[in-house]
Amino acid sequence: MKLTTKGRYGLKAMFDLALHYNDKPITLSSIGERQNISVNYLEQLISLLKKAGFVKSIRGAQGGYILAKIPSKISVGEILVTLEGQMAPADCVGDDPEEICTNSDYCVTKIIFEKIYESINDVIFSITLQDMIDDHKQINSTDIQITCK
Repeated sequence: MKLTTKGRYGLKAMFDLALHYNDKPITLSSIGERQNISVNYLEQLISLLKKAGFVKSIRGAQGGYILAKIPSKISVGEILVTLEGQMAPADCVGDDPEEICTNSDYCVTKIIFEKIYESINDVIFSITLQDMIDDHKQINSTDIQITCK
């Protein structure tokens, strides 16, 4: 399973907003510049994220976008599911009962797909934007010395 640009870029945009959570509202052009994403595409993504309640828009000369919740209350899973839909590896697993196939009751591969689906969800719903900020700070810390031999 591979994420589309919608999920990847939307997560980058949300991470950018999280990094600037206590700052003034952030414009899409500044996010686009830092994350190398077109403003037109960001408008589409932010619209979906705003509709889902993750982002607020601020009007005016000093306007832009801010997170609607603190970074520790927004999971990567919530963002990805909003933008990509369920992260199921096959149509026969997930939350859509209409997608269940007729072989579902005796399909051995469905058990594997369910385990994959559960594992993916366990990971993405356990990571918050705050976790990403913490990782970012650790990776970019000047105190860390990495020596390759």
